[in-house]
Amino acid sequence: MTVTDTSVRHYRGRDPFTDEPLELWVHEGVISRESVADAVTVADDAWLIPGLVDAHNHVGIAPGLGVTIEQARASAYLDAKAGTLLIREVGSPLDTHPLDSDPLCPRFIRSGKHIARPKRYLRDYGVDLDDPNELAAEVARQAAAGDGWVKIVGDWIDRDVGDLAPLWTSSQLSAAVAAAHDAGARITAHVFGTAALDDLIDAGVDCIEHGTGLRPDHIDRLVEESIALVPTMIQVENFPSIADGADRFPTYQANMRALYTGARDIFGAAREAGVQMYAGTDAGGFVGHGRIVDEVEAMTALGFGMREALWQASVAPRRWLGAGLLDDGDRADFLVLDANPIVDPSALRRPTAVVSSGEVLA
Repeated sequence: MTVTDTSVRHYRGRDPFTDEPLELWVHEGVISRESVADAVTVADDAWLIPGLVDAHNHVGIAPGLGVTIEQARASAYLDAKAGTLLIREVGSPLDTHPLDSDPLCPRFIRSGKHIARPKRYLRDYGVDLDDPNELAAEVARQAAAGDGWVKIVGDWIDRDVGDLAPLWTSSQLSAAVAAAHDAGARITAHVFGTAALDDLIDAGVDCIEHGTGLRPDHIDRLVEESIALVPTMIQVENFPSIADGADRFPTYQANMRALYTGARDIFGAAREAGVQMYAGTDAGGFVGHGRIVDEVEAMTALGFGMREALWQASVAPRRWLGAGLLDDGDRADFLVLDANPIVDPSALRRPTAVVSSGEVLA
């Protein structure tokens, strides 16, 4: 349900990051920073913040697979209602581009389908390459299907080894990264463990998803190479239950539990070193949609203050992804709050309004 009319709406408030006055006029889904005649003031003395960003989300995935576009739309609505108005969809078996015409959905930036190998990732989630030397060619195909990103599975359980192991050789990864960059796309990699990280970083990937196996030398290289990290804190909380379900692979079980135990220290060290870190829930599989505020709060446990954690879930990832903020001509995606969320984090859970593409979500 939305509040929809053709009037120009006026929002007056303050920027929580700077405490400076902020006024926005919204018409036909976009923002004007200049006064518009006959505007209706619908918020006064509010706190205004750019729509939150979920930098790791899978609207096209749900338990059991077989997601329809309408089920994906319902998931997107849950995210939007919680304040997520930009989603980086890092892998989906469903093409969610039809949602782009729905102003009630967040904006999407996609990476096409996951790229993995047979029996080396979740079944039917992505493209399974029988010939790993085809990785670069598949990266080019998925770059064409996405919106500027490609997602590869960097490690997963190898049943012959009985533990997490890399899927690709260093030469295959180097060719894949080159193919993505030649196509004008950035490339990211799912990585839980440690063994795959050296080759991924050497190859020049643009981002690491999860990253629970990072060592101090890896963290230094992420900083040096400007490689981002999306730690998916609330997904990492599922590692113990994932381990519990893998009784056939005791080495893998022990590794997943150890990764869980060490994750907070690793992510805290990454934050302290200056790694670019962004909030991402990994919603769609084990994690439900609409939990971006949970992820923001989880990031504060790493040593982020609330200001910094909120920045990493709004302004910083919008700049990283090339999305609008609150400038003239930007898509009108923002939250209207009754208190400064940096001082009162609970304000994020009770927005006065969520404005998505100019529409006010009820």
